[in-house]
Amino acid sequence: MIELSKLVKIPLRDVWKHEALDFTQWLALPENIQNLSETIGVDITNTQTEVGVGQFHVDILAEDESGHKIVIENQLEPTNHDHLGKIITYASGLQAEVIVWIVERAREEHEQAVNWLNENTTENANFFLIQIEAWKIGDSAPAPRFNVIAKPNDWAKTIKQSGTGNKVTELKLQQQSFFEELREYGEQNAKYIKSWQTPRAQHWYTIRVGSSQAKISVTLNSKEQQVAVELYINDSKELFNKILMKKDEIEEKLGMKLDWQELPDKKASRIIITHSGDFTDESQTSELIVWLTETADKFSKVFPKYL
Repeated sequence: MIELSKLVKIPLRDVWKHEALDFTQWLALPENIQNLSETIGVDITNTQTEVGVGQFHVDILAEDESGHKIVIENQLEPTNHDHLGKIITYASGLQAEVIVWIVERAREEHEQAVNWLNENTTENANFFLIQIEAWKIGDSAPAPRFNVIAKPNDWAKTIKQSGTGNKVTELKLQQQSFFEELREYGEQNAKYIKSWQTPRAQHWYTIRVGSSQAKISVTLNSKEQQVAVELYINDSKELFNKILMKKDEIEEKLGMKLDWQELPDKKASRIIITHSGDFTDESQTSELIVWLTETADKFSKVFPKYL
């Protein structure tokens, strides 16, 4: 008979003695930020620790893939009113669009407060309440686990915005709905994409490839009636030309021909493949989702080795 070990929960202070000096510095490491990114479905980059906001200091200030500010506030103890006030202060002072409150334990009244903030603020303010735990098996090293206690309901927020002064068109709602289906299918069928982010009401959907210099982007073009998958290189012609030198090898591994666009008049470059189809036509939805998922998954398998 197979012998199984027992998971044992470890007090957080046994792992991280000091909140700022130990936990915050640990969390800011790329591999740990990536773990948090995958948990909340938001790409977190360009992290800075202990950033001043008036007389206060944000534990971690970062950005998402679009350059929007992300505030991360850590609390290795149960939630309290003081930290609730801080996250609201930081969000307003820095115009942050994503606010992540990481705690040992979430009190019911503070979980309710975060849910209220998500339900009653605009789509540009998104609050996450995360519980951090540490576990071990036998004599193993402690392993962290993030548990989402409260998060924004993006679909409900988008619908709410459409009824106010912020214009959210029917097309944007269709884009978000399509990407919701793409994510659901991709989570079940993609082998190489590690995480799927929360879709937004826009014509593109970002997939991380483990590099701050590039990302995979799925795009929808209703006018041209086509969809596309591309490797989007943010600001490095050097990286684009380095990958271009392996063009034949990459296309052979992918099993497809790509359109290599250096875009000399712009900072960015892209390597893209398009596919005809109208994503607004429900009869085409399944076929397009399968093609996009399979293509993005191949990109995720092949391109990271060249970045």
